[in-house]
Amino acid sequence: MKKIPLQKRNITNSRLVFGCMGLGGGWNHNPITEDDILQAERAIDAAFSIGITMFDHADIYTFGKAEKVFGEVLKRRPELREQIVLQSKCGIRFPEGEIPNRYDFSTEHIINSVEESLSRLGVESLDVLLLHRPDPLMDPEEVADTFEILEKSGKVRHFGVSNMNVAQMKFLQKYCSVPLVVNQLELNLHKLDWLEHGVLVNQQAGENVNFSDGIIEHCQLEGIQIQAWGPLAKGIYSGSEVEKTTESYLQTKKLVEEMAAKKETTLEAIVLGWLMRHPAMIQPVIGTANVERIKNCEDALRQSQQMAREEWYSLYVASRGKLMP
Repeated sequence: MKKIPLQKRNITNSRLVFGCMGLGGGWNHNPITEDDILQAERAIDAAFSIGITMFDHADIYTFGKAEKVFGEVLKRRPELREQIVLQSKCGIRFPEGEIPNRYDFSTEHIINSVEESLSRLGVESLDVLLLHRPDPLMDPEEVADTFEILEKSGKVRHFGVSNMNVAQMKFLQKYCSVPLVVNQLELNLHKLDWLEHGVLVNQQAGENVNFSDGIIEHCQLEGIQIQAWGPLAKGIYSGSEVEKTTESYLQTKKLVEEMAAKKETTLEAIVLGWLMRHPAMIQPVIGTANVERIKNCEDALRQSQQMAREEWYSLYVASRGKLMP
């Protein structure tokens, strides 16, 4: 079986990643509760039950509570640490008084963020650290030096980025002695600009997008793991209510349902399987904490292996209404 890039680097063979943004009791500053800890433990066990051993965090998720509640589970079950790969992200800073929301790739902020993540998680090191979205003020030499400090201290084993285009990745990698092993992008059946050529306009966001500049091909050439955040597109093809519908959405939803029924599998498995069918060996990061929905993702790898080219293109064309741009 073909290996994913992270497996080739002996980091993990987990084809799915569990995204921990939904843990911690919500985006507020309330203390974590016993129920929050139990929810996290149930989600972790559900992830394990379908073969997931990689867990994705960020220092900002539920204002740090996602990492804290995960750490409480590890405290109660310390044997889990050796069975999992822990990934976290840093670089986004929330508003403080009159200071606006911003990105911060300074040495001070990255190291402080890592220290705080390690403290909340109750671990000695992160397996992977990602820079959370591009910082326009990034000094690549400073970032490279920071990575070296964290690697030599044993606090971070591997490094990567999220939402960066080809030029940004090349710019940073030029100065880094350590390889960038991950780029986490928003990829799903609903968002298709990453499959196109040239710079397009994201009609939903009304802005230029950069995922179509050859980033998928660049990562394949360099052996960089592409991780997909939002791979289930907020569940719009697998049960979530949609206020505004389009003809392409209705056609795609119908086709997903027909495929799932024919193959006797779940809607989630079809949606994820479509993404994982791509030769880039994309690694979806599922963000639901719902145990049933987590388990519904179990068949995704098998569906990706069995999905015919014609089936893949049927979903592709249905979701965007045409084949060519």
